[in-house]
Amino acid sequence: MANLSKRITTINSGGDDGWGLFYRARAMKAAGLPIVELSIGEHDIRTDQSILDAMAASAKAGHTGYAAVAGTKALRQTIAKRVQTRTGVPTTPDNVIVTPGGQSALFSAHVAVANPGQPCAFIDPFYATYPGTVRAAGGVARAIPTSAQDGFAPTQAALAKGLEGCASLLVNTPNNPTGAVYSAQTLATICEAVRAHDCWLISDEVYDTQIWDGTHLSPRALEGMAERTLVIGSMSKSHAMTGSRIGWIIGPQDVIAHLTDLATNTTYGVPGYIQDAADFALNAGDALEVSVGAPFQRRRILARQALAAQNVVRVTPSGGAMYLFFDIRATGLSGAEFTERLLDQHHISVMPGESFGASAAGHIRVAMTVGDAAFITAVQTILDFAALLAKGAQVEKP
Repeated sequence: MANLSKRITTINSGGDDGWGLFYRARAMKAAGLPIVELSIGEHDIRTDQSILDAMAASAKAGHTGYAAVAGTKALRQTIAKRVQTRTGVPTTPDNVIVTPGGQSALFSAHVAVANPGQPCAFIDPFYATYPGTVRAAGGVARAIPTSAQDGFAPTQAALAKGLEGCASLLVNTPNNPTGAVYSAQTLATICEAVRAHDCWLISDEVYDTQIWDGTHLSPRALEGMAERTLVIGSMSKSHAMTGSRIGWIIGPQDVIAHLTDLATNTTYGVPGYIQDAADFALNAGDALEVSVGAPFQRRRILARQALAAQNVVRVTPSGGAMYLFFDIRATGLSGAEFTERLLDQHHISVMPGESFGASAAGHIRVAMTVGDAAFITAVQTILDFAALLAKGAQVEKP
């Protein structure tokens, strides 16, 4: 039998894709066990009915054929206006390409900026697909470590070392998994390093509407960055449209033109009726976006109240996104060990920090994606479980 390519067989670098525990929890759920899923970033509400109505109306009106590969004129105009209004950076439809979701945008952006075999960096902790995305695009994945002590923000020294020879740096703020919102100073440090190493900045901003503390600042808005930054956007998190698979890349006009060539030979664009629904959603006003994010803001407050009543589990100061990042090192277990035992003993599924890189070891990611009552019950169970384990860890110490 003919061999498969090295590129596709090494996407996961010989290991799993970081989602092993999630798959096991799903199998347990399919077998009938009552699993509480706090693992995947999937809203517990569905896409708003008004968006679905707009999608159906567009399809019934006949927008079911090939749509413009780069995106419909209307949607690109809406995205460009939105970005310019929110960031202050001049943006036209020629700076926008519509993609089949944020993940496709991440892949396309790396194909655009990296030659085969060229290192592409990202901040650790990272979203679980980042290394595989780089490898799938032909690059060499390079994680730049951070520490909990620094709020998981990259330091100037780590960036200087990690960016040597890199084609690009991928950053994500608000961050998945930690929830960290990078400060203006952190972004300035990042941009200075990118300019010093003459590489591209890929800014994953899919959680930009979910800010609970601080302010979202797009690095594209900083001096000298618009011409070397590709911004990833998506409807998935802001409008609970995860299954609709629609996102975008913002970048210099010549890059967007080349990305359109790539899309012509890969995805051939996004269905027109989905684009029309996205255009409707983006023009529906801020109230719709606020309603999508409100449950996470509310549950974050509930969880922080429970955390304040104990002293075993610490939480990373999270300024945004739909996750909380718990430090469970006091239990004496790794994040992977803790999550396995939590799933087996309490039927609660969370993600081990190790799925998001070495810097996340000893942590777990808790998605705030079930109803309030079920969520706070699960959080309290996690805290009680951690306290019990911590007592055992103290007894075992000589």
